Amino acid sequence: MSNLYIVATPIGNLEDVTFRAVRLLGEVDLILAEDSRVTRKLLNYLNIRTKILSFHEHSPESVYQNIFKMLAEGKNLALVTDAGTPAVSDPGGKLVRRIRQELPEVKIHSVPGPSSLTAAISVAGLAGSGFYFAGFSPHKKGRQTFFREMFRNLSEGAAFIFFESPHRILKALNSLAEFEPKREVIIVREVTKIFEEVLIGSASELAEKLKSSPEKIRGEFVVIVH
Repeated sequence: MSNLYIVATPIGNLEDVTFRAVRLLGEVDLILAEDSRVTRKLLNYLNIRTKILSFHEHSPESVYQNIFKMLAEGKNLALVTDAGTPAVSDPGGKLVRRIRQELPEVKIHSVPGPSSLTAAISVAGLAGSGFYFAGFSPHKKGRQTFFREMFRNLSEGAAFIFFESPHRILKALNSLAEFEPKREVIIVREVTKIFEEVLIGSASELAEKLKSSPEKIRGEFVVIVH
């Protein structure tokens, strides 16, 4: 029986990897990686020489069929993303779903570890009754609706959490200032890295802070609104 391991990898600090992940990345026949250059950097750090196959959002059907063929032949594969847990706001979810449908005999294992979502929550100081995670905000279509209606179906005291890119963080804060001006916003940036920082304030206050310090507009942001 072949196996597919969904392996979480560090989101910044390369020391944030589990013993189990290190062992499996060294034992599998092949690693499916979002960006082979990023994954090779981690493997070199861990002194692992396993072969890598590029698998990402724009991979053609031929790549899926190649993966299915290897699994049908009994090979064991690991799926990693550039950082964090695969298949969470990540194209790995489509692969997992297709394998369950087309190769039900393949055993799929979770190898948990780093997650920017839970890392951000742990340093945000939330004391509410829960949260809703929306992944990345829409790129274009539906973006205004996303910000206007984010709290419509949330329970009292719950937080709304989403990912944002450096190219759109100021636009996101401007939209929050328009639709949720009284909410507190927590931005966690560079989580687990040297310049990890938690910024707290209203959306308009944080927008001004980032405008005055453009060097802070880099990497991915975890945005918590409550």
